[in-house]
Amino acid sequence: MSSDQNKMLVHRFYEEVWMKGNLAVADEVFAANPIRHDPALPTTESSPDQQKQNAASFRGGFPDFQMTIDLMAAEANLVIARWTIRGTHAGQWSRVPVPPTGKKIAFSGVNIFRLESGKIVEIWNHRDDLSLMQQLGVLHQ
Repeated sequence: MSSDQNKMLVHRFYEEVWMKGNLAVADEVFAANPIRHDPALPTTESSPDQQKQNAASFRGGFPDFQMTIDLMAAEANLVIARWTIRGTHAGQWSRVPVPPTGKKIAFSGVNIFRLESGKIVEIWNHRDDLSLMQQLGVLHQ
């Protein structure tokens, strides 16, 4: 696939799975056993189902969230995307050890995707968890 086609696939992942909650699209854009690199997770094992669970859990915790793709670039089989999420902590999110706070949040992250044969086979996830936890009152500055 071309760099532009790879960018379109990653954009589709964000738009459908994260923004619209159309979780089934994860099965279409991810390989069966993608590798996930995430400093917050102890394992690199992943799956389309895990991607669905991540999106569904976050959407449950921040039901009004809006995601903006700030930058997307691609070269060969790699796509890099920087995004910003804004929303309200109005529901339970599995990664936050506190009940819903009602607090407004805004944080950013960067994902790097490696694609093969039209599927995401590897993802590096870097997001500003420290700022998010501070905004939620879980950690203090």
